[in-house]
Amino acid sequence: MLIFVFFIIVSIVMYIYYKVAILKTKDTLIQKYYNAKARIFLGIFLISFAVNQYVVNQIKLILIISIVFTFLGVLQIIDGYKQAKHYRNEWRRLNPET
Repeated sequence: MLIFVFFIIVSIVMYIYYKVAILKTKDTLIQKYYNAKARIFLGIFLISFAVNQYVVNQIKLILIISIVFTFLGVLQIIDGYKQAKHYRNEWRRLNPET
């Protein structure tokens, strides 16, 4: 159960880190890349939170809510991964010297 708490805390910290990093940069391509990374950590948070809540309280209602949160978390991770991959490739295409 502590592993889920660890994932919840780390994912929230990384989500906030990337959201603050968006404010610090002026390049829109990098902002979109950071937003995609933040979405990945948001998805990890949703999944970890859902599993943790179901492990703690094994009630039918919480099971249904956990399934919904897990589904939304998986969607966030998949979409964030696709966007991060796209923007990373675009940045490499526009900056071939690095």
